[in-house]
Amino acid sequence: MIDLVDVSKSYAVKGIRKRVLEGITFSFPPDRNIAIMGPNGAGKSTLLRLISGSEQPDEGRVVRRGRVSWPLGFSGGFNGSMTGIENVRFVARIYGQDTEAVLEHVAAFAELGPSFGLPIRTYSSGMKTRLAFGMSMAMSFDYYLVDEVISVGDERFRKKTEAAFQDKIRSARMIMISHSIRQIRQYCSCGLLLATRGAWYFDDIEALVAAYRRA
Repeated sequence: MIDLVDVSKSYAVKGIRKRVLEGITFSFPPDRNIAIMGPNGAGKSTLLRLISGSEQPDEGRVVRRGRVSWPLGFSGGFNGSMTGIENVRFVARIYGQDTEAVLEHVAAFAELGPSFGLPIRTYSSGMKTRLAFGMSMAMSFDYYLVDEVISVGDERFRKKTEAAFQDKIRSARMIMISHSIRQIRQYCSCGLLLATRGAWYFDDIEALVAAYRRA
């Protein structure tokens, strides 16, 4: 179960405080995959980072009961001066995982070759995404957070990531951000629409899609 209790978040932009989310209260259904949709700037990615714990709300609380992933493909938590190997070991320890088992899985999955032993700051954005996705697939979570990224890399690697993701969500739930209506329909059965005027829950995915198109 994930609960948002009167959650607000703002950022300082050129000396001006911009409110991104304001007073959102919502309980995510524990047995369904849920989409988060809305126009650009509505706060979708911000909300996902708050749910993951990578950022904290200015006001309110995010209550998590269960193991929640970071947003798939999110590489903002990497330490640029540490190698890929060192970053994986560090994250595995934080989550109480078998460090060497996670390391072996990520090395095989991300296919970074010798670059796995180089500092993260030398990686391209695609390499960072593959490493982050590999770590997500190496660990077991109750909730997987998806911010647009389900598959990365060339066609062969995309098929590999999609198969791994499908396997994970057989026993876990997902909260997904995507502008792809096809993808939303494929994975989710209900959803939350974020807009500048607030947030609305739709128990039916087609009702969410219709509201999103009107937003």
